[in-house]
This record gives sequence, C-alpha cells and structure tokens, in this order.
Amino acid sequence: MQAFAYQTPTTLADAARAAKAEDARLLAGGQSLLPSMKLGLAAPSALVDLAAIAELKGITVDATQVTIGAATTHAEVAASAAVQKAIPALADLAGRIGDRQVRHRGTLGGSLANNDPAACYPAAVLGLGATVVTNLRRIAADDFFLGVYTTALGEGEIITAVSFPIPAKAGWQKFKQPASRFSLVGVFVSQGPAGTRVAVTGAGSNGVFRATGLEAALAKAWSAAALQGATVGADGLNGDLHASAAYRAALIPVLAARAVG
Repeated sequence: MQAFAYQTPTTLADAARAAKAEDARLLAGGQSLLPSMKLGLAAPSALVDLAAIAELKGITVDATQVTIGAATTHAEVAASAAVQKAIPALADLAGRIGDRQVRHRGTLGGSLANNDPAACYPAAVLGLGATVVTNLRRIAADDFFLGVYTTALGEGEIITAVSFPIPAKAGWQKFKQPASRFSLVGVFVSQGPAGTRVAVTGAGSNGVFRATGLEAALAKAWSAAALQGATVGADGLNGDLHASAAYRAALIPVLAARAVG
C-alpha cells in the first residue's frame, strides 16, 4: 500500500470536513476498503476513520421502527434482543454476514456505502423499505441503490443511521458462496408499512433489486404456496463460475418461498 494520511475525527462535522479532501476515503469497518488497498485497487490520499464518533453508534427501537447507527457492527445487530424481537429477520441476516471477524468489524453504514452487489444488508434495507439517514438528508431505500458499488451519496455525505419500519412479517434466506460467504443469491421478504416487498441480492448484474412479480404474488396471499410455479427471468442476472444466470433465476423464487416460511 502507498502512504496515506490517517485521521480520527470525534464529531460528525469534523468527519464531513475531512471527507471533502481530494482522494480521501471514509473508513467504517474497513472489511472491503482495506483489502482493496492491499491489492492496489484503491489508493486514497487519506483515511477518515469514523470509529471514534459516538453519535454514529447504537440501536433504538420504538413502536414503529428500528433505528441503527451507521457505525454499529453486524455482531451488535445480531446480538441485540431489541432487534431480535422487533425484526427477527434483520438480526438473522446480520448474524450470517461473513465470518466472526467481519461481523465484529464490519458496520451497517460501511456495507451500504460500499454497496457490494452480493452484500446482505442492501437486501434488508430495500426489502423493508428502510430510510437511509445521512448528515445532510433522508434517502428512501428505493432511491439509494443506483448500481454496482454506486449509491445516491454525494461528496462528503456520510450515512449516520438507518431507520427500518417494523413489518408485520419478514424473512431472509441466503444461498452463500462457501469461501467468501457472500450471497450467490439472497432474498429478503417483508409485509408491513412499506407494502409487500421482495429484495434480491447477489443475482442482479446491476446490484440489489426488487422482484416485483414475486411481490405481486405475495400481496395476494402471504404463503410459500403463493410462489409455486413463480419464475424470475434470467435476463440481467449474473452468471459466473459459481452459478449461471439461469441457476440464480431459479433460486430466487425458491429462496423467497423459504423466507416466507
């Protein structure tokens, strides 16, 4: 890795100012950025470490929503009794991300800002119709994910929290690549304040997406039986040495039915 400046702001305002420097990168959990730097795929002039900013951490739950600070780790979400009670599928998803090191270092905000096309959290955010809160605005899930490794975040904009509406029903199923533990296909389903939603990660060539045909079927009847015979087209899906586009297409309704239970 080449030399870089390292900054540890203690306030969100200081972090936002530091992030505006040319070629500066925000460091959350570092589980994607640091390996990229080691491989020479990223060479920032400065790292702005968010770990010391207390206002970015924590979980609060009220009658209608679960709000999780951007710097909250996957392990903390998975272990939260409040999350387990309010949105069990969200705690389940967090508890199956990567391995123990990733879960104890990786953060919600870091995952969303990176927007890896096979990451788990984007499926939960889109599948629950969550709202991404930044230091500048609130962004609806449907407007946040713009493509592979691309989001609606602007220069110097920092995710501070995510608000998840508490659904009446929700579920998560993941068919993982055994070495990386990323999703070959992951499906998050929910029915609640944001309607009936089915979000798919790991399969789309443009990143996470909603399977509207499956949503329509589940809106009529929330049951695995409602998805019998349902199909998803392979056009626009990924194909690689792990799974063809057709294989991923076939997995999506199967995993959705399992998530419904």
